[in-house]
Amino acid sequence: MTEKPVALIVLAAGQGSRMQSDLPKVLHRLGAVPLVGHALATGRRLEPETVVVVAGHGADQVRKAVAKLDPDARVALQEQQMGTAHAVLQALPLLEGFEGRVLVLYGDTPFIAEETLGMLASHPSDVIVLGFEAADPGRYGRLVTGPDGLERIVEYKDADEATRAIRLVNSGVLAADAATLREILPQIGNRNAAGEYYLTDLPGLARAAGLRVDVVTCDEPETLGINTRAELAAAEAAFQARARAQALEDGVTLSDPATVWFALDTCIGRDAVIGQNVVFGPGVTVESGAEILSFCHLEGCHVSAGATIGPFARLRAGAELGADVHVGNFVEIKNSVLDEGVKVGHLTYLGDADVGEATNIGAGTVTCNYDGVSKHRTRIGAHAFIGSDTMLVAPVAVGARAMTGSGSVITEDVPDDALALGRARQVTKPGLAARLMQALRQKKGR
Repeated sequence: MTEKPVALIVLAAGQGSRMQSDLPKVLHRLGAVPLVGHALATGRRLEPETVVVVAGHGADQVRKAVAKLDPDARVALQEQQMGTAHAVLQALPLLEGFEGRVLVLYGDTPFIAEETLGMLASHPSDVIVLGFEAADPGRYGRLVTGPDGLERIVEYKDADEATRAIRLVNSGVLAADAATLREILPQIGNRNAAGEYYLTDLPGLARAAGLRVDVVTCDEPETLGINTRAELAAAEAAFQARARAQALEDGVTLSDPATVWFALDTCIGRDAVIGQNVVFGPGVTVESGAEILSFCHLEGCHVSAGATIGPFARLRAGAELGADVHVGNFVEIKNSVLDEGVKVGHLTYLGDADVGEATNIGAGTVTCNYDGVSKHRTRIGAHAFIGSDTMLVAPVAVGARAMTGSGSVITEDVPDDALALGRARQVTKPGLAARLMQALRQKKGR
């Protein structure tokens, strides 16, 4: 995408004390994934050669989360949080041998757009600072520009009135060639009130070394950083509003947009219909023409074209639903494959199951997939009919076109075309119910 190869450094070492949480700030969830996942997902669209996440507070937790979000990313440890420049220095050893453009991002700044990162990556200057025109510049550092690019970054406390009137402010995000970072970062000192090494000193030192320093700008909402629970809630509202608007623009019908909740990676095809109060967790794909009815929860699943889900259904990780599958009221499906045309009407749990095409699963069916130690699979052939209230004790197989009687407990494989009955014979005792109730009432003194 750019002439120079690209590497990403994502700063994620801070504690985030204002969140009032034991959880590292970058692991708080936005759009159903940790905050740091947003920076990683957007940055990956530039096809970087290397991604380094700098962890500090809660490093083990951050490392585990990053391994799930981006298995190819590497993690550098900042044992002492001594400022942003110090954090970038910790990442440089993991970029040994890399010669190209390095983008420095923040794990708590989730909304910077791919196009903005592309401008940073492709800009011809030696150092590029991301700025924005602030509606209320407040205490942001001001970006003072001139005919030769960015002249200096002035912190609010050091600015005179004329400088404070500048509305172009610093986002903290920047890009520079790897060679420039290796040369300039060690020159940054910590002669400031906090005794920390600040990345904002890099542009000035680069300019003093005769390098070209410039600014690219983005819209202010892209630079929103998360520091408090209130800001996280506001960011969630902004994320959901954008996701809903994008879904509508992409040709998805949302019956009540304000009640539909998306994850960062939710993928829905055109002409799909999404009912009220539907929640998408991570890893969901819904193909064109499928319908998700009200009050459903989906995560880690794939729904094919023409399928209908719900209302009040739950699809969990590993649920693969073929074309024209119907999953109805109060059905839960986990780690199961349902082939084309399967019907699971209501009140059923299918876990660790493979169900052949056009099979009907009766109400109250349960795949008993867990023996207390291990999970086991149930396999049901095509065009089978599973009677209501069937307990399928895995591992077990039901053949094609086979049937199970309602109320059966199936513990052995059922051949193709067979009928399996696994229930005790009914015994009827005439008049016994009335006599039993009378005895019970007398015992209770009624």
